[in-house]
Amino acid sequence: MGFLEEIQRRRTFGIISHPDAGKTTLTEKLLLFGGAIQEAGAVKNNKIKKGATSDFMEIERQRGISVSTSVLAFNYKDKKINILDTPGHKDFAEDTFRTLTAVDSVIVVIDVAKGVEEQTEKLVAVCRLRKIPIIVFINKLDREGKDAFDLMDEVEQKLGLTVTPLSFPIGMGYDFQGIYNLWEQNINLFSGDSRKNIEETIAFSDVQNPELEKIIGQKPADRLREELELIDEVYPKFDRQDYLDGKLQPVFFGSALNNFGVRELLDCFVEIAPSPRPKDSETRLVDPKEEKMTGFVFKIHANMDPKHRDRLAFIKIVSGTFERNKPYYHVRQKKNLKFSSPNAFFAEKKEIVDISYPGDIVGLHDTGNFKIGDTLTEGEIMSFKGIPSFSPEHFRYINNADPMKAKQLDKGIDQLMDEGVAQLFTLEMNNRKIIGTVGALQYEVIQYRLEHEYGAKCTYENFPVHKACWVKPNDPKSEEFKEFRRIKQKFLAHDKYGQLVFLADSDFTIQMTQNKYPNVKLFFTSEFE
Repeated sequence: MGFLEEIQRRRTFGIISHPDAGKTTLTEKLLLFGGAIQEAGAVKNNKIKKGATSDFMEIERQRGISVSTSVLAFNYKDKKINILDTPGHKDFAEDTFRTLTAVDSVIVVIDVAKGVEEQTEKLVAVCRLRKIPIIVFINKLDREGKDAFDLMDEVEQKLGLTVTPLSFPIGMGYDFQGIYNLWEQNINLFSGDSRKNIEETIAFSDVQNPELEKIIGQKPADRLREELELIDEVYPKFDRQDYLDGKLQPVFFGSALNNFGVRELLDCFVEIAPSPRPKDSETRLVDPKEEKMTGFVFKIHANMDPKHRDRLAFIKIVSGTFERNKPYYHVRQKKNLKFSSPNAFFAEKKEIVDISYPGDIVGLHDTGNFKIGDTLTEGEIMSFKGIPSFSPEHFRYINNADPMKAKQLDKGIDQLMDEGVAQLFTLEMNNRKIIGTVGALQYEVIQYRLEHEYGAKCTYENFPVHKACWVKPNDPKSEEFKEFRRIKQKFLAHDKYGQLVFLADSDFTIQMTQNKYPNVKLFFTSEFE
């Protein structure tokens, strides 16, 4: 297969949703269809010690939630599919925002009973900003939930999307009988116990056919016909170009846990979803079809295997081919690096790959060369945009609880911060370290990982800060800036990259500071140009 065919057959997408909407379960069922796993571990069911294939950190196993993005790949119908399963929990939103820089399209999972939740709104807003094509999957149809039309209205209003259903439920909850697939014009009947195998579908090109009554009963048949007419009148016809441009979002219904409606989603997805798309760098737009390799680090994961202190940098290949043992240029460090064992992922298994194509995610063993956002090229000096640090919302002093282990603590903090788990600020006045996170649950994760992976113990103290603002003076030598530094010295710190940060205790303080020092600019993200 040639280089262009390889690009055409790649589909790299993220699954996003509110916690508990069933993302990890959906991921598993997709793997099941791809033949990547033989049986799915019920995520919530503690009787099965396996846990879900994609949750591999201890904390995730204890709590039944995903805290880090995992990368999974499989082949289906001659397409190579790369899934990035993201954490839904809002305390880990930053990891998810970064992952969205590496995907070409997304599937948004919505719980039929809870509808659209606030976390989903934030994530979809980011997708719309970046014009990422979106497919909506409404999950848990075997439970009592909202009416299908009401749900689609809610998706349109709360998420600002324009939807069109490509599959539609026959009944809901207790009356749930199956799904009418508008995309392929067939009916998939639900037997209630399809965990074991994959359901058969019945082709049904004409809904007026009296056979329909025999299969699902008189009332449901009449109702389905009415609903399909309504869909025809109310919703726009599916247009692939509109979907790719982010103007139209197809909707599928199903129950991931019961393996229902997932095949419809997957079959349509492999046909309509985009192959790898061009990506903006600070200097130019990079097309996947270019011969020269470019790629960027969107995630770093330390200690994937506690027995070996290993760090993996996850790289999304944007253009060209990434080859094993070939030197590539690390733009920020201005040096060439080569990688003898680049990994591709397949659930929990990692395989060494000789060649990877645009759209693929490659894991590179890292001894500390990479930071999030780093770019690799074949010599061109460029860097990809859109991988910022956001201002954290929680701040605490971190103290060493075991003086004998100071080195381990420093090393642990250093590596966890490289991963982008949280941000470290060092106060100018006394060099005390402050950890800022997007969500409070992160502190538990950090404490747990420091102890279990680095043998270091830490304690926290509250530090009353509202926001971290990155500081950029118009003129670093001006009197105004000197005064700003003198007056605010107690609240000035440096981030990991040495950038000056002002830790403000309220919105009011930020307002007052901006008014008093108009030439000192304050930013809430670290990427300000």
